[in-house]
Amino acid sequence: REEQSLEQPLSQPRVISPEAFASRIAYFLWSSMPDDQLLSLAADGKLDQAEVLHTEVERILQDPKSDRFIENFTGQWLGLRSFSATEPDAKLFPEFDEMLRFYLVEETRAFFAEILDHDLSLLEFVDSNWAMLNSRLALHYNLDGVFGQQIRRVTLPPGNIRGGVLTQGSVLKVLANGTSTSPVVRGNWILNNIVGKPTPPPPSDVPAIDTDIRGASTILEQLEKHRNVESCATCHVRIDPPGIALENFDPIGGYRRYYRSLTVGEPVKLEINGSRVQFRNGRLVKSSVKTPDHRTITDVRDLKKMLLEDKKQIATCLTEKLLVYGLGRQLGFSDRAAVQEIVAKVERRGYGFRTLIHEVIRSPLFRKK
Repeated sequence: REEQSLEQPLSQPRVISPEAFASRIAYFLWSSMPDDQLLSLAADGKLDQAEVLHTEVERILQDPKSDRFIENFTGQWLGLRSFSATEPDAKLFPEFDEMLRFYLVEETRAFFAEILDHDLSLLEFVDSNWAMLNSRLALHYNLDGVFGQQIRRVTLPPGNIRGGVLTQGSVLKVLANGTSTSPVVRGNWILNNIVGKPTPPPPSDVPAIDTDIRGASTILEQLEKHRNVESCATCHVRIDPPGIALENFDPIGGYRRYYRSLTVGEPVKLEINGSRVQFRNGRLVKSSVKTPDHRTITDVRDLKKMLLEDKKQIATCLTEKLLVYGLGRQLGFSDRAAVQEIVAKVERRGYGFRTLIHEVIRSPLFRKK
């Protein structure tokens, strides 16, 4: 049986006061207390009027303080709060410098802001034909024709592997340890944060890597042996395919055909910042994988197409993430109907992300404790 993504509520919810509703909106979008105008409208009971509430939310979103929502929500949803938790190995990834460190995070925040500001489809978080780039980011992603330090919207070449958050260096770095990548970590993250169908924790008596897989020589062979363990197989057939599809991306989000190594493989004739690189081209990367229903995912492009087959599930996941962030609590089974109502309204309007923000605030859930 799959684990449910929503937990039981602890008690029956109560409707909050108009002033508390105003505070909830302000802390949701500003990470700060409400201003006088918002409090005045609450005191006069005008936030109960749909048009007034819509206009006020628009005013709040257009205020520079809404940048805090972008920073804090991407920090929680995409894990950017942990961006600096690990340091890439300087010998393996000498191209990772302070400039790239800064711009990778700014790229994701700018991408989020572009979708929010223009009410673009929330599905573009999964895949888009554009990216937010400057010259440094374009160099990192091996894209030509982008100049200057200003991050701006750039249309990607047809069929390019980039687009959406799954291929952004900030997210990929968060999911790596500085030297290597884990399909299990990446796949589990996608199930939790994009699809909204998390897997239960592994059995306590089964280590992540045990003696049964010592004979494996590659990560794919290790995962295959792990799937042969009966207690692991049920979850790993779901976790592994999306994670393996991302194997062409290294720990800092660069595209790779080979795993980098300091000890084995062919030397690389390349200089970075005037110094010859020390890493070698190790084993060939393989990102092709079979899904539980026997479909083939060749790389992340196939993965994104497959994810987008269930648009409503992606919208539901993001709606839940926004509600958890805005309400400051986990959702319960009794919240499901309200979540489904929000998603249905957003679906009818093309899955606009700004529209979703409005519908979350308009939802009865946002007025309950």
